[in-house]
Parts: sequence; structure tokens; C-alpha cells
Amino acid sequence: MGFDARELTPTAVLKITVTAAETRSFERAEKVLGEVGELAVSAKTIERVVHDVGRELGQRRDGDGRSEEALAQRPAEPPELAVVECDGGRIRTREPGHGPGVHGSGEGWRETKNACLIRGQGRTFAEDPQPEPPECFSDPEHVAKLAETEALSVASPLAGEPNPAEPSAEQAEAAVEDWRPKRLVRTVLSSVADSRAFGRQVAREAKRRRFSEAKAKAFLGDGLPWNWSIWKQHFADFTPILDFIHVLSYLWVVAKAIYTQAEEAWSQYVVWMRGCWRGEVEEVLEELRAWEGRLGVGSPEAGEEDPRRVVAKTIAYLENNRDRMKYPEYRRKGLPITTAWMESLVKEMNYRVKGTEMFWNDPEGAEAILQVRAAALCDDDRLVKYLKTRPGYPFTRRPRPPLLPDRTCKS
Repeated sequence: MGFDARELTPTAVLKITVTAAETRSFERAEKVLGEVGELAVSAKTIERVVHDVGRELGQRRDGDGRSEEALAQRPAEPPELAVVECDGGRIRTREPGHGPGVHGSGEGWRETKNACLIRGQGRTFAEDPQPEPPECFSDPEHVAKLAETEALSVASPLAGEPNPAEPSAEQAEAAVEDWRPKRLVRTVLSSVADSRAFGRQVAREAKRRRFSEAKAKAFLGDGLPWNWSIWKQHFADFTPILDFIHVLSYLWVVAKAIYTQAEEAWSQYVVWMRGCWRGEVEEVLEELRAWEGRLGVGSPEAGEEDPRRVVAKTIAYLENNRDRMKYPEYRRKGLPITTAWMESLVKEMNYRVKGTEMFWNDPEGAEAILQVRAAALCDDDRLVKYLKTRPGYPFTRRPRPPLLPDRTCKS
């Protein structure tokens, strides 16, 4: 019947894993399974099942490819548009083997790496289809919230929790003309691995999805160095694009640092934002350098909010990323210019793995839940497909045993 060591049938394992992936906690999964699924199983057993399945998914993810068909079947045709977006996140961990709760100095935040690989569809244009920025980028209240959200995502490990009051990058683009590419199929990766290992994971997934054969290819990220290390090593033939929302955030912060009057700061932000939207990054940099000359260089003792340090930081950011800020060109090619798809994904991941009292064993427990949640968020239903091909599932064809050699005595 396919029972495992815990006397759970493969169908029960499927129900447990999917429920645990979609609910807020193992305790809630226990309640849903009992009330709706009519399956009496404890939260601790659910956790152990998720740990097992997550470990198996990680092994398949890092496999040689020959065992990957059940997890992610190779598409029949390459995508028209291939988009890779990467971003970092946080997950709270504890020392393994200490039970639930907090137990000392071993607890803390671990960085996670996230990627979404989009099989998309887009159009090309003879001219820039949106030469002027959308109106929402010229709305003071909206921009302030966007900038605050981006600043928190870097400074605070608590950022990233879903908040309906905060506008997303996807909402920010809502007013833009319909030149934006369309998402067809999303696949998701997440891990606590370092950037080198994660880069290999993303590259393997892109190969399985036939991304290298796409007609148009784009790689998007913020200013984190590891994003562009992955691009350089594995996706150098993809068009590199800096998320415009991060640019907007930097420009808003520097304008506020320079001007004490809100109206003057806002007017300056709009000028610089429109300049970057139009691809006039050098002109914006020239003006910022002029401000640096007037203000001087901030001393190391100066605070982070010192205007001199803010100006220097913004100049460095734009200089390091200006080759990834050719936004009119990207729009003509029908490529995305914000990481709206990734921002949405991060919130979906955080819903399951991040919370006030949520801790994961480091690294096994954290890695396991990331694998299960990521598989559940893939548009190709890979979590259910894997569980239905896992050994013991009633409709899985079992491999034939090897033929034994003929040991018949011959006289």
C-alpha cells in the first residue's frame, strides 16, 4: 500500500505536504487536515513529512538532470521571452536540536536567495511605447511609500511582510500602457545556499526551461552585488536590467536629503526620476556630482542621513548600475523594467516562512520549507507532480527488478 515509516500512505503524504505548503503554520495545517481533509495527524508529524519531502526536492534540484523529469519536465518549445529575476530575503533560524522557541545566541536571521524564472510573451516597438513615466511615480504619497518600502527591505529583517496598505511595484505599473510583457509560466527557486551555489541552481533550472534558446532574454535585480555575479557567470547573454523602483527610491531619498523644503525636494525628485526613466542617467549624475562639490565629502563620523553621505551613496549606486539603466531601449524591446514579479513572489514566500514567532532549524529546516513552498508556487504544479511520482504512490509504475544471472548447473 506504500506506507512509509510513519504509517502514512502516499496519498496522505500528498495531502499533508500540500496543506503545509499553503497554510501559515504546521499547527494550522493540522487543523485544516483534521476538519476538512478528515486526516488526524499532529503538527510535529506534518513538520517531519515536510522536512523529508523538502530534502528530496533539494536533492532533485541539484541532481544531474536524468532524474528531473518528474519534477520539471522539459518544455516542448523554447520560450519567446525568458526573464530571470533575483532578490534576497530573510528567514529566522535557531540552533538545530534545541526544540521549539528561542534558546540563545545561535538564533538569528539568515539571508535567503530567491529567483523566479518567467516564460513570457512580449512585443517590440519602433519607438519607446511609454516615453513619460506613469502618473503614480509623480504621486508624492505613493512614491513616499514605495521609497520607504525599498529602504526597509535593505535595512530591516522584518520587512517584506504582506501589507495591503503598501503599494507594490506591480500596482505602480498599473497605469502604464499595455507594452509590458505577459507572464505565461513562473517557476520558483529559494534557498539558504550562498550565491555561488544558488547561481548554479538558477542556471540548471534555466537550462531545463530552455531559456538559452529564447528569442528575447532579460535578467533583473536590484543593486545587490551577488545578483550581478550570478548574471555575469551564468546569464551574460541576457540583457541586464536594474529594477527601476530601486532607482526611484534612491532619487527620492537624495532629493529629501539635499532640500529642507518639501516642495523643492519633490520638484528635484521628479526631474531626476524623469531623467532616469528617459535614459538620461549621465545628466542626472552630472547634477549629483555638482551637489557633491557644493556639499563636500562627509566624514566617516557623519550619520547615514548626512546629506553628503546620501549624495555620495546615490552617485556610487548610479555609476555602478548605469549600464543596466537603458530603460527606453528595454521598453522598445518589450522587456520588463521592474522586478514586480519577484516582489510578488517574495511576499508569497514570506507568508509561509516568515512570522513573529516562526523559527526554523538552521539549515535543514529552513531549506526544507523553502523547497516545499517554492515548488508549491511554481505554475507547472511540480510539487503535486513530484508527490504523485514519489515511490509508493498507487499510480506510480515501479521499476522492474534487475534480472538475476542464470545460475543453473549445467552437466
